[in-house]
Amino acid sequence: MQVKDSLSATASASLSITINQTVWQPALNTSWQWQLTTPVDQTVNAQMYDIDMFDNDVSVVASLHAQGRKVICYISAGTFENWRPDAASFPAVVKGNAVSGWPGENWLDIRRLDILGPIMTARLDLCQTKGFDGVEPDNIDGYTNGTGFPLTAQDQINYNTFLANQAHARGLSVALKNDLDQVQALLPYFDWALNEQCFQYNECNTLVPFITAGKAVFEVEYSLSTSQFCPQANALNFNAMQKDLNLDAFRIPCR
Repeated sequence: MQVKDSLSATASASLSITINQTVWQPALNTSWQWQLTTPVDQTVNAQMYDIDMFDNDVSVVASLHAQGRKVICYISAGTFENWRPDAASFPAVVKGNAVSGWPGENWLDIRRLDILGPIMTARLDLCQTKGFDGVEPDNIDGYTNGTGFPLTAQDQINYNTFLANQAHARGLSVALKNDLDQVQALLPYFDWALNEQCFQYNECNTLVPFITAGKAVFEVEYSLSTSQFCPQANALNFNAMQKDLNLDAFRIPCR
């Protein structure tokens, strides 16, 4: 019962908006690279690099900064990954069903902020220490998936706003990754959006409120050819590109 009361208090606190005027806000038209493999190809001509937080050290971030790039740290905030250096921090009670198609990965019980809060803030601390400008928290739409937990839409909003506020408290810009059904509720908390395959699934109009609010949208397609989505992406003022599913250095930007 004490855990539940503590969680309620934490969830309520997370719904307030933490404002940090020093947080980087990408322009609507921002070229970018998203590479989660290593080593990072630093020759790509892009204003923003989104790279894995654990797999890249301070020197990579510093090198990209020296070239005038902004650098985003990728972390999975909604799943357990058994190969990460902090994997032992996750007790069995927060590990749910396996993530389909991704070996070694399990959904997390995002209701347990008492457990996940310290783990995720430690990751954000590491992003800050390494000098990153922002964070891409992945898998923050677990409530729409078969996680093994009875997660609700409100549970997801509580968790996502917690992450956004904690990022801002550390001077980090933060992306709303996918989670299209909650764009309206979460728009005030997030600085930009990153989406996968909204053109393939005819969902891109859901992200227009970000553009209207002056917040950039970054979008990736894996299966469509550039001729099938770039004209629409450019018309919507999205920063879209074609990528391989393994998110290596390959990219064909729409603009």
